[in-house]
Amino acid sequence: MTDSERHIGKRKLLIESLREKGIQCERTLRAMMQVPRHLFLDSSLEDLAYSDQALPIAAGQTISQPYTVAFQTMHLEIQPGEKVLEIGTGSGYQASVLFHMGAKVFTIERQWELFRFSKLILTKLGIRYTGKFGDGTEGMPTYAPFDKIIVTAGASRVPPKLLQQLKPGGKLIIPVGEGIQKMTLISKKSEKIFTAKVLGDFKFVPLLENKSV
Repeated sequence: MTDSERHIGKRKLLIESLREKGIQCERTLRAMMQVPRHLFLDSSLEDLAYSDQALPIAAGQTISQPYTVAFQTMHLEIQPGEKVLEIGTGSGYQASVLFHMGAKVFTIERQWELFRFSKLILTKLGIRYTGKFGDGTEGMPTYAPFDKIIVTAGASRVPPKLLQQLKPGGKLIIPVGEGIQKMTLISKKSEKIFTAKVLGDFKFVPLLENKSV
């Protein structure tokens, strides 16, 4: 669990590159500076940990590109103390960034191998969160409503139950589409009124529904 001066130096360079690419939310950048991304990866990938690219993790999944993590986090405008639901824990990297943004983190993972890995690493890093193993499209109704929801896999549609579990005045960010997805920011104006804004093209692993777990 080493986070050396070399790692910190590489992280600083990554943060500067994100700033140059248009990530202007300093709170997001500060949170990402606090998260040792190399600890969420296999040791064989350590040298690539602070490159701005998605990298493989277990169960055929990926850890998102840092720019994508920063982009989604920035557009949610997370405030300290807000309840944030993450769909797709993966390695636990995005959950750590949310925690350092001051959020109360709730996160769901459908792959057992990743659920176990993320629980181990997040616990070791002292990240406080509520995790669930299961279908992310079902959300976490027990803890709803949420101020913000972030989906870290490409969805063919916006899961209706996530919209239901979003607090009026809240925001949901989700990549929608097949192959190349449209990053979509949904604002819940009232229980029945939503607005959507497309923020750009991204590529994620697919969000799968209703797999028995």
